This record gives sequence, structure tokens and C-alpha cells, in this order.
Amino acid sequence: MNASKTFHVTTFGCQMNEHDSERMKGMLESLGYAEAGAQDGADLILFNTCSIREKADSKFIAYLQQAAALKRRNPGTVIGVGGCWAQSVKEDVFRQFPYVDVAFGPGQVHKLAEFLNSDSLTAQGFFEFEGFTGHLPMKREREFQGWVQISAGCNMKCSYCIVPATRGRQVDRPLDELVAEVRTMVDGGVIEVTLLGQNVNAYGRAVRGGERSSFAALLAELDAIDGLRRIRYTSPHPQDMKEDVVLAHAQLDSVCPHMHLPLQAGSSRVLKEMRRTYSRERFLDRVALIREHNPDIALTTDIIVGFPGETEADFQETLEVCEEVGFDGAFTFIYSPRRETEAAEFTDRFVSHEVAVDRMERLVEVVQRRAGERAQRFIGRTLDVLVEGYSRTDPSRLRGRSAHGKVVNFTGLAQPGEIVPVEITSATSQTLAGEMSLLARALA
Repeated sequence: MNASKTFHVTTFGCQMNEHDSERMKGMLESLGYAEAGAQDGADLILFNTCSIREKADSKFIAYLQQAAALKRRNPGTVIGVGGCWAQSVKEDVFRQFPYVDVAFGPGQVHKLAEFLNSDSLTAQGFFEFEGFTGHLPMKREREFQGWVQISAGCNMKCSYCIVPATRGRQVDRPLDELVAEVRTMVDGGVIEVTLLGQNVNAYGRAVRGGERSSFAALLAELDAIDGLRRIRYTSPHPQDMKEDVVLAHAQLDSVCPHMHLPLQAGSSRVLKEMRRTYSRERFLDRVALIREHNPDIALTTDIIVGFPGETEADFQETLEVCEEVGFDGAFTFIYSPRRETEAAEFTDRFVSHEVAVDRMERLVEVVQRRAGERAQRFIGRTLDVLVEGYSRTDPSRLRGRSAHGKVVNFTGLAQPGEIVPVEITSATSQTLAGEMSLLARALA
């Protein structure tokens, strides 16, 4: 019935959204739709939205308005909006955007198929969490890499974060179900998986339809799967970073020597206002424990500047932590108030945009300088690199990623999906460069 119909998906936000978009694409192709290269001319224009920052909202709405213009030219076009933004404005989405045909939250991706197969495509919204998307077909961007959602929602109450309002309280998938899914993925050619959750190392406490477990136990079960070469995950919470997970990095071959540990702020006072449930000292204690067992591990982080009430002294403490830790990289953000969050009410304490921009520039300088210094440890070493394609800046070279999560551009002959040894010859804060080892070239 839908053999001649096409769809186009635009994804905003985090890896969880990328995972859900892959499920949407797989589900649509199973219904007979074909993926279009652009919105123009597609029968179904679909957006998977993010609501973490105001900038994501604004960007999405501009895209949505473009889709509305396309629909005016072709009234038969169906416009769908999924994800966190849709969930956060569920009461108003059809009133504000009457050209939207279907809207659904993160726990209702499967309802898209039900809507498209219904007799009448009158506007409908689906927002109550019903289940995970793991059972849906998937169309992966790369056949050798896959996302795995291990949980949904979050029980933390960070004062700036909208996730609990859009994704609800934490619900975990049963361990045996996850192991079976990953084993099937590996049988299909996947050699690297990334485990996804709002707080992955709290996994196992809220299992739906199964026994309680732990994140460390899940890592061990997945490590035992033959053919799975790399396990990554995002994101953990410093409060729940226990020694069992730290030891998993040291003892399990497939768990990558890379950990993304969100700091958010280096001031204990600001962390308390953020309701992050740990102090500066606790964070540094976790870093010390991680590096005690994994000296070579790559640590990356998230940092917010300009949180309401942040003083220059508070910001200096953030810079001090960045200097002391020496992160291998960081995602840095200027605070953006989100509806339905406690911090959005701190209007009398908002930091001016000019001050926030100045702090951001100073933070980026410190992060990049320390990351560049940390990267020098790789020069002269041979790293196993998972080939992902050609270099974005030099098509005569290949691009891949080391187990540490570092992008590597290198010369050599290899195919996407291969893991090859690369001798590192230079390093910056962002990337490494090198050449395939002479032995690897000879074998090739």
C-alpha cells in the first residue's frame, strides 16, 4: 500500500534521539516507505526533537515552518513530530502548529505506525509512556555500530533539566532482554555498541518485567558475547559512579577506556543549586578512583556556564577543576532556562549574556589547552582504530575512532568496520593523526 511513499527524518539532540530515529526509519521501511534525501517531495516529514536547550527549540521550529510551507504546496504531505519537545508541549502542539498531523513522545514511537495505518489521518497525539523502542526494526547509520537503549527516564531532580518532565521516571529493560538484543546485533555484523540512558550507572534498580541487576553486571554479560569488540555508554552520573563500574573498565576487554562523566560546575555551591547531589570534592574523588584503576582512560565531561547566581568566584572554581582534571574533551554550554524546571524561576539571579559568553570563551581555552596536552600521550603509540569512513577534511585519508573515543585521521588502506593499528604521529585537542602500521599494510 505504501510502496511508493517516502519519508524524511530530521533528528535533533542526543544519542538517545539518534537511536530512536534509527528505529523510526526501520519501522517506516517495514511499512513500505522509502527514505528520501530531502524534505521537499517526501510524503512524510518527520522530526525527532530535543528540548534540553532553548537553541534546539528555536532551530527545530524554523525547520518545522519550512515543512509547513512544503505542505501548503502539497496538502497531502504528513508532518510528524516526536521526541522530547513534542512531549513538553503536548497540551499545545496542535493549537500552536495546526499543520502538524501526528505528535508523540519518546515512549510512543510505535504509535507512529498505528497512526499511518489508520483509516483517517486526523491529527492525533500520543504521550503516555508505553514501552521501549528496542523491539522495533532498526536502520543503522553504520552496520558495524549500534545504539542500545538500556533505560528510559531519570529519577534525578537537577534544577535545570527538563528530562524528567519529558521522559518520566527511570524504567530499565531486563538484563536478559538486552543481552539477547546485543547478541542479535553482533550476529548481524555489529562490533561496537553504545549503551544509552539518562543515568546509565543507575541501571538495574527499576527493571520492568525482570529481576534487579546492576550496570556492572550488564557490562560483564555483554563483554562475554563473542564478536563484540567495543562497549561504550552515555551518560553516567557522578553520584552513582561506584567502584564496580570503574573496575569493569580495567578488567573487561571490550569496555572502552573512555568515560563521559558530567561535571556541570566546579563550585559546590552551584552544584547544590543545580541539585546535582555531589560536591566538587566528591567529583574529584571519583576522578581519582577512576584514574587509580585506569591511568590511561580518556575522561570527557559536560559543563554549564552562567547558571543563575554563578559568581566570578564560582566560575574560577570550575576553571580550577578543569585545570586539575585535564579532561580529554568537554561539551560546554551557556545556561538556558527550560520550562517546567526549578531553575527557570531564578529570574532575579540570571547571569547576563555578555558575562556568560566571556566565561564560555575562557572555559573553552582551558578545556582545549588541557585536552591538547593530554592528547600528546598518544604520539608514538600504535592505537587500534575502528574505521568509519574518509576524513572530512582530506578525502585521501581515512577517519576512524580509537577505543579512547578520539577521532583519528590516517593514511592507509582499510574498509569501514575494520579495526586497524595506526601509529600516531601528531595530536591536537580534537583529533589524532597517523599512519597504518607497516605490518598492517603488509597484511593488507
